Amino acid sequence: MLPESYKDERNITYPAFKWLRENNPLGVAELPGFDPIVLVTRFDDLLNIERQPEIFANLPANPILNDQASDAFIRSLTGGSIRSIDVTPFMDPPEHTTIRRLINPWFRPSNVKRFEEQVRALARREVDRLFSLGEEVDFARDFGLLYPLRVIMTLFGLPPEDEPTIMKLTQEFFGTNDPEEQREEIQMTPDAAGRAWAAAIASFNEYFHQHTVDRRARPTEDLLSIVANSRIDGELIGESYCNGQYIAISTAGHDTTSATLNGAMLAFIEHPAQLALVRNDPELVEQTVEECIRYVSPVKHFMRCASRDVEVSGRQFRAGDRFMLNFPSANRDESKFGPNSHDFDITVPRGKHAGFGFGPHQCQGMMIARLELRILFEELLPRVRTIELAGTPKYTQTNFVGGLKSLPVRLTPA
Repeated sequence: MLPESYKDERNITYPAFKWLRENNPLGVAELPGFDPIVLVTRFDDLLNIERQPEIFANLPANPILNDQASDAFIRSLTGGSIRSIDVTPFMDPPEHTTIRRLINPWFRPSNVKRFEEQVRALARREVDRLFSLGEEVDFARDFGLLYPLRVIMTLFGLPPEDEPTIMKLTQEFFGTNDPEEQREEIQMTPDAAGRAWAAAIASFNEYFHQHTVDRRARPTEDLLSIVANSRIDGELIGESYCNGQYIAISTAGHDTTSATLNGAMLAFIEHPAQLALVRNDPELVEQTVEECIRYVSPVKHFMRCASRDVEVSGRQFRAGDRFMLNFPSANRDESKFGPNSHDFDITVPRGKHAGFGFGPHQCQGMMIARLELRILFEELLPRVRTIELAGTPKYTQTNFVGGLKSLPVRLTPA
């Protein structure tokens, strides 16, 4: 539950998840300052909960785990609601269904495919830039955080000069529990995470306001225009809904892909034979993408709240009980992925993983994420002869979305 745990997944969270799966897969955790939380650690339980949104709802509790003080701070800003942003993770059907439908056509495979050459050209430029930096680089800071951000900004139609602003905002958004990512003006009070979250959302809203005005006056074919000019029953959606979509796409579309990419490179460092396999066999690239998403699991959790009394795997729970869906645990579940579920192996067809979630809350941008990673691997991996650590990897302190924020490496070109 605690953000500090994910700074050392190998020695803290993954062993704990394994124990829970084997001994108490729906254990109730009670930590000071937090609500009691049901820890969902098995793949099948997570899958079943995700597919029943009418029973396991996003609201009225926070769909993102936070401490009670931070939740109370958010409610103080909204008149009692935990909903601080008009984005689908803070919605339930039918509103959730209506909002997702607005831009679903844009994320369909046939539409995403239109951007393949544009993304490939960007990937080639970024790979050339990576090798121009010299033999030793911080892969995460110098490349892994930048490539996905530039893809998202290109799809949005945002100007390149705004890159530092968007980078800063995305890191603050997911780094609300990381002292190194928080704003200087945020004091380390018990509700600091809530204050940092609210400040990041306010800055995003301020940044995107003029872009909405501009795209409504002069629409183009970019994603900003699609969102800004979306309508429900013939009426333009409110600006808060626009901002919610912008924030969701720019943050989740950036950080989840960055975390997967950085985690994948560390996996290749630790498993050089796997790098050699995919480098020599392009047919393995798509399977490599899926294995990297499963193995890294950049989304650590989402929360659900029981809307009524319910039974899960033979255990009884009450209306109002909160469930923490632990995606990294589900993606290492031995009952789903076999006794070698903790191994990184691109040659094993794993089947469906939990990296994008399931049901109506499944990641809307998963086709874009797959496209970004596939093209990047196709352009980068054949050019890497060896890659090894040149320092100590460093993780973001977060229990929500994140991964490596520093990965010093030594690259030898092929």
